[in-house]
Amino acid sequence: MTKFLPVFAAILAGAVLSLAGAAIGARVIESTSTRAVTNQLKLRGYEFVSVEGDGLQIVLTGTAPDEQTQLAAQRAAGHVVDPARVINVMSVVQQDEIPAPKFSIEILRNDSGISLIGLVPSAWERDTFVRNLQRAAGSSSVADLMEQADYPAPETWGDAMDFGVTAIALLPRSKISLAADEITVTALADSAAQKARFERDLERDIPADVPVTLAITAPRPVITPFTARVVIDEDGPRFDACVAETETGHARLLAAAKAIGIENPTCTIGLGSPSAQWAAAVETGMRALQELGQGAISFTDGEVNLVAAEGTSEAVFDEVVAELEADLPPNFTLRGTLPETEVAADEEAIPEFIAIRSPEGQTQLRGHIADERSKLATEALARASFGAHTVYSAMRVDPELPNGWAARAVAAIEALAYLNHGAATMTEDSMLIRGETYDPDSKASIASMLSDKLGATAEYTIDVTYVERIIPEVIIPTAEECVASANAILAESKITFDPGSTDLNSAANATLDEIADALKDCEDIEMEIGAHSDSQGRESTNLSLSNQRANSVLDGLLMRRVAGVDFTARGYGESQPIASNETEEGREANRRIEFKLVEDEEEIVAPEDAEAATDDAEPVTEDTEEVVEEPAEDGETQ
Repeated sequence: MTKFLPVFAAILAGAVLSLAGAAIGARVIESTSTRAVTNQLKLRGYEFVSVEGDGLQIVLTGTAPDEQTQLAAQRAAGHVVDPARVINVMSVVQQDEIPAPKFSIEILRNDSGISLIGLVPSAWERDTFVRNLQRAAGSSSVADLMEQADYPAPETWGDAMDFGVTAIALLPRSKISLAADEITVTALADSAAQKARFERDLERDIPADVPVTLAITAPRPVITPFTARVVIDEDGPRFDACVAETETGHARLLAAAKAIGIENPTCTIGLGSPSAQWAAAVETGMRALQELGQGAISFTDGEVNLVAAEGTSEAVFDEVVAELEADLPPNFTLRGTLPETEVAADEEAIPEFIAIRSPEGQTQLRGHIADERSKLATEALARASFGAHTVYSAMRVDPELPNGWAARAVAAIEALAYLNHGAATMTEDSMLIRGETYDPDSKASIASMLSDKLGATAEYTIDVTYVERIIPEVIIPTAEECVASANAILAESKITFDPGSTDLNSAANATLDEIADALKDCEDIEMEIGAHSDSQGRESTNLSLSNQRANSVLDGLLMRRVAGVDFTARGYGESQPIASNETEEGREANRRIEFKLVEDEEEIVAPEDAEAATDDAEPVTEDTEEVVEEPAEDGETQ
């Protein structure tokens, strides 16, 4: 037996040593795992979690703000160690009690019966309310589509419901919205008198503590013909008649009447308007009458009659009529009347045609034209010469004009086209061209054209001044200034992406518009668009994402046709941080887009330097355990 004692002793010693080694190994794994999980949770921003090791198990304690964050912290720990080793004993902050929903009922009543839609308290006497509605409306047809919730009824709920029953009894065609804090009644009445009676009866029963809005309408009268008449005489302005087609038109006409001096104007709203632009037409006519000073303007459906006061200047009358005719909406026909006065023949107004071109490029055509066809042809020529959207026509057709008037008007417009700005004034036997031009030969060109168009014996005066064009010097920015401008815009308005997306959002597009505008004068520049990320998630994922986002910015600038810059796109991933990735502020700063000149890039490492760098690099062994990180749950934002 003695000879076996050494064997037993060796076996016992080996067992003790194995147990000791296992214990030491377990403590090392416990300590390493605890430290790795703690670092991961802090990196993700889960500062509320405490990590404790219990053998091979990792115990998470602490108070999470909500269940979603609690589970996210547990998943983050599970990416460092085996998820089966993670024991989650975290608690969750007690949430405030869920507030009661807003209770309300929509009551619809028509000839078919009553419908109820809404959310009501469970303890409320719902069946009693339905029976009261049936008795009030004298109808057994009630469609109850209300839902209920187990919360106490608001304090003024009963008062609102009682008012609803009263309103349903009174209004056969109505929609009533009932809530403890607001009641809205929308209904139809058969006449204005019935509308007034409904409003009077309802106002008597309105609850003291619940605001009520009444919107009861009555059918509008049919008015034929649709008429408005405004008079301005020695007693001042006044409405002889006024109708409007809508509430908006009514308000517009009253405001226009007050603007010309009518005190306490009244207007009737009715049906039968000849145009949806009735109020706009009447308002335009009122302004024209005010320009005349005295007279009357009448609207009868689509016919408009403007009568000036005796003694009104024919030139002023012609100008007002021409402008009113141009400003009236379609489907309105104007007839202007100027009472005749006994004046000497030499005092009669001489018809004129005037074309004016302003320094801002706007062109006006005023005065007399022979017929409608000539008017259209003259307007077409002016639009072709000066631009379709810059021409305003206020010409008046006058069939009594002498022969050749239309041809002279065409010549006046052609002469005006030689000028930077100015005016052409034409009568039967004279023409005056005055203004400024940038072309020193314009005066001779105008004279040649007028002689050709009007004949060698025609009388005309050319008062044209040559002005030397001053072309501002264009300052081309340097390459450094272009890059600085682009980065300055990014500092003020960062290019952002939706979480996990490489598509530019609306805010990013607005920023690219600014950058494209800032780079429009840059020429022959090679510029790099660099996209950077923070260190959350896998390095390869961040590099790929930043590459795609840099190319999205490149595509956006190419679409905006920045012709003088040759762009390249490059993603750097997390390799070039400018702040710490340990804080949210630092990670936000690291997620960025930057512009730089291509020649500013670092030189490529020489082969011998690259070889040396390879030699200095720390070798990766097969035993090295890679900690796999999950990409950030909320996605990258640049």
